[in-house]
Amino acid sequence: MQPTSTDAESFVIRVAIVDGDPGFLDALSQLVQDAPGMRLTGVAGSRAEGLTLLKGAPADVLLIDPGLPDGSGIDVIRTAARKWSGCNIMVSTRLAGETHVLRSIEAGAAGYLLKNKPVARMVEEIRSLASGGSPISPIIARQILVHFRQAGTRSAACNELAAATSSPLSTREKEVLGFIAKGLTMPEIAKLLLLSHFTVRTFVRRIYSKLKVTSKAEAIYEARMLGLVVD
Repeated sequence: MQPTSTDAESFVIRVAIVDGDPGFLDALSQLVQDAPGMRLTGVAGSRAEGLTLLKGAPADVLLIDPGLPDGSGIDVIRTAARKWSGCNIMVSTRLAGETHVLRSIEAGAAGYLLKNKPVARMVEEIRSLASGGSPISPIIARQILVHFRQAGTRSAACNELAAATSSPLSTREKEVLGFIAKGLTMPEIAKLLLLSHFTVRTFVRRIYSKLKVTSKAEAIYEARMLGLVVD
């Protein structure tokens, strides 16, 4: 039996792009349009255009460079995380400073890639993000790790959480979080635990709520600081 057009549409990854570099924006837009199983739903070349774009129908993946010509795109990320709650946000930029990285993640980005690889590689990263992954350039991952090591102490939120209970997560929630920390997607976790995709998604939402975070990257960092997962 052939899949209906509705079935086929449900598997299409809807992608929106906000980038102030016309050359990169055009190349990435064309790449997405040519990629099987993807549909370009909107593009913006500035902060103002990005905020306007978010008033429309949500995308599954939002690619954004916060270094926009008319100001920082951090508030675009923050607004997208709020208005497009089901959207996966990935930063693609040349900004490698610790401040830019941390602010982007805190605003709601689930991935952070530097523009030091061929644009063609982005299709693979988009698929990874859409399936539950968190693509992060190695140099960025190291910066984040160094930041938390240098901090030397837990965040105030972690201290409150630790004071309330030594283990805020249930056994199953810790198991799911452990798989997330290893880079497994929700479908892969569901298969390993013999659970439905929706059940695993429910566990993930509970984990976010208990750890008081809004992204996978934040959940993993907070859990490591609490000793809930081990590298």
